[in-house]
Amino acid sequence: MRFFALLNLQDVILYIFPTLAFILVFGVGLSYAHWHTKDSKGRLNRITHLYPDGIEDRESPFPLVLVLIIAGILIWAFFYILFIGLMGVKI
Repeated sequence: MRFFALLNLQDVILYIFPTLAFILVFGVGLSYAHWHTKDSKGRLNRITHLYPDGIEDRESPFPLVLVLIIAGILIWAFFYILFIGLMGVKI
């Protein structure tokens, strides 16, 4: 038996929403890897540094998946804290 009925709703938000958001972001990440600009192909092919044993360093664009995941975590955390505050639950 739960002490607070609100915990059931919090569990749904805590477990289901981030899971569905991650599935959506991961699907987008598999279909579209990075922001495409005029210089994207050049940056992917241009070698900026060559390390020993043939390891090549490139200045490739930041992956869109990471941008969406970081933004999603920040948005979810903000609204979760806001929701907890508005419901008047003491943590």
